[in-house]
Amino acid sequence: MMEILGEERLAAVLRHAEAGQLSARSWAYWHYRLGLAAPGEMPPLPQRRGA
Repeated sequence: MMEILGEERLAAVLRHAEAGQLSARSWAYWHYRLGLAAPGEMPPLPQRRGA
């Protein structure tokens, strides 16, 4: 995916992700892989908002 989409586009996907689009494992992997989070500083997964 990195070769096809590039880092900036993948980072944008993470910034605009909606609840349920990524597993916790994928969320952590891509944040670390793209240098968007340091160990122990992972942003929370997007949550669904109640009505």
